[in-house]
Amino acid sequence: MDLCNITKVDFHMHTIASDGTDSPTELLLKVKEAGLDLFAITDHDTSLGCIEMIKTLGCDDPKFVSGIEFSCQDENGKYHILGYNYDLYCDAIQDTINLGHQYRMEKLYARLDFLNKTYGFIFSDEDIENLLKNHNPGKPHIGNMMVKYGFAKSKDEAITQYINNCTYKSQYISPRRAIQAILDSKGIPVLAHPFYGNGEQLIVGKEMEERLNRLIKMGLKGVEAYYSGFSNKLQNQMIVYANKYNLYITAGSDYHGRNKLVQLGDTNLNNIQEGDEAIRRFIQAL
Repeated sequence: MDLCNITKVDFHMHTIASDGTDSPTELLLKVKEAGLDLFAITDHDTSLGCIEMIKTLGCDDPKFVSGIEFSCQDENGKYHILGYNYDLYCDAIQDTINLGHQYRMEKLYARLDFLNKTYGFIFSDEDIENLLKNHNPGKPHIGNMMVKYGFAKSKDEAITQYINNCTYKSQYISPRRAIQAILDSKGIPVLAHPFYGNGEQLIVGKEMEERLNRLIKMGLKGVEAYYSGFSNKLQNQMIVYANKYNLYITAGSDYHGRNKLVQLGDTNLNNIQEGDEAIRRFIQAL
């Protein structure tokens, strides 16, 4: 990919296909307003947002790359594995997507059952039907519905004080399977927000380096070093790791629309020319 006309990027954002609030059409308008030259949609365990975005794009629109974010777990912990520029219709990626969707739906029904039996929360058939219109509904969708019913004052309160109390033993795709599926579909596997694991952890020092080594042996090719939630210290430490292990670097905001207080394009990287060489190698590999 020609780097000459690419300066501002964001490789981590979500649409209504998972837990974002923007449709691909709405997201594209915001991508243009943010002045992005290159972007990716990374919905959780689904490629539907990417497929719709490809149909939406015009000749003069910013460059787009297909992405995905797999929620993973193995005996060593939880991970979010990003995949980029993969074959959207490859059996390896679609089989893994279908498994992730199955696990997410099982978790959804377990949470609704828990809220009903534990707190007596009942939702109308119409609202449940609307909930299921979301391809991969999760905690934010349930939380917003609880606010509508007055069961919680805010989405965050619904999640932290009620939904997170559900002790359902969730099933997850293994990071090995996710990475291999991305590789088999000619994509590039990247570790999302590495220091934060599944988004609710802080993994540093020896534990972080051991985690990287395990994932590299599985085929990991990059890390999200520029991330909206990272301090400069964390960002610089991840750049050191990336250079040490010859990994690609990516930059992502983790934008979710109204479901997160994160701005589109807020990656802590103003210009790729100011970033590490590893991010330019990543873009070139696309």
